[in-house]
Amino acid sequence: MSLYRFKSRETGDLVMLQPTGKRILEILGKDPAGPGILQPAEFPGAVDALREAAVVEEALQQRLKEEARAKGEPEPEFETVSLRMRCAPFIEMMQRCQTADVAIVWGT
Repeated sequence: MSLYRFKSRETGDLVMLQPTGKRILEILGKDPAGPGILQPAEFPGAVDALREAAVVEEALQQRLKEEARAKGEPEPEFETVSLRMRCAPFIEMMQRCQTADVAIVWGT
């Protein structure tokens, strides 16, 4: 399985499996097909976008569970590691890079 490697001069590399890295980049409106860059000015909006996506995912999962209970069906199962947990290291990386005013770059 391929990987995404996020790099900055402020932090160590952040390595993610392809499905997670691709999803995060898509949430941020970045092209996941190749290398890219996220500038410090983009970090606040990126953090907000990732947090909002996590809230939306959690609300959808809760709704699906409630609908299943109402129908007397077994509750659907979801990934053990949520989007919120998968985004946490990336959000921390952006916060540290924001303070140092350095960009994050990535490639596959």
